[in-house]
Amino acid sequence: MITGKQRSYLKSLANNLDPIFQLGKNGLTENFIKQVDDALRTRELVKINVLKNSIEDPTEIANILIKELNAEFVQSIGRKFVIYRESEENKTIELPR
Repeated sequence: MITGKQRSYLKSLANNLDPIFQLGKNGLTENFIKQVDDALRTRELVKINVLKNSIEDPTEIANILIKELNAEFVQSIGRKFVIYRESEENKTIELPR
């Protein structure tokens, strides 16, 4: 569980990120979840864009992903959201205490 201070720090890092995934009409698939898992393993912080043609709600998708991938929800703005998971092999983000 991350603290409010840590969440604020992650939000500041996420400002400069472009979404690396776009979720469209195919919805949440096993392949998509695996790709996000791999990205979290290498990047730790991932921004995802849910396209307008997706029938699923971005908040629901974020909740499913954080449960499936054991990640932390950072923020949601419109149809984009950011998730974080600390990497054991490629730790690049040092969270404030």
